[in-house]
Amino acid sequence: MRIVTTAIADVLLLEPRVFPDRRGFFFESFNRARWEELTGLQNDFVQDNHSRSCRGVLRGLHYQVQQPQGKLVRAVGGEIFDVAVDLRRSSPTFGQWVGAVLSDENKRQLWVPEGFAHGFMVLSETADLLYKTTAYYAPQHERTIRWDDPDLGIDWPRDVQPLLSEKDAAGTAFRDAECYP
Repeated sequence: MRIVTTAIADVLLLEPRVFPDRRGFFFESFNRARWEELTGLQNDFVQDNHSRSCRGVLRGLHYQVQQPQGKLVRAVGGEIFDVAVDLRRSSPTFGQWVGAVLSDENKRQLWVPEGFAHGFMVLSETADLLYKTTAYYAPQHERTIRWDDPDLGIDWPRDVQPLLSEKDAAGTAFRDAECYP
């Protein structure tokens, strides 16, 4: 596995070592010892989630004000544009975002640390995401920031029409969001 740094140092893009042959391929999607060696992080992943969405679905920008979740995200089918937004007021990158294309073809994973909002847009006909979290889902603590907030200026793919849930369409403006210290 190889770590690719992003514009926000705490958000990491991981590229696994893939072993293809005529039968298909094999790769380790997670190895705790290797993770700790490469990242220096000792995360205790407590929950795995699987999401399937159709083209244009935009989920997010989600975060939890208590029990913040770190997320290790990968697309096991299809392709997404994945985004992490820094919500840590004490961070030099507060209010900045990083985006990456994750797909079943490139097998990349995005590490979204605690203290970040997370969202994604599906670029393929459907996409299946698997992601590990460092804290349990706590709906009473979940918050949503508008995906198209002008203060964030996220450069979402323009050739896909966003399809939003009611919750995501009613997200809070970034300037009014509950952020982390």
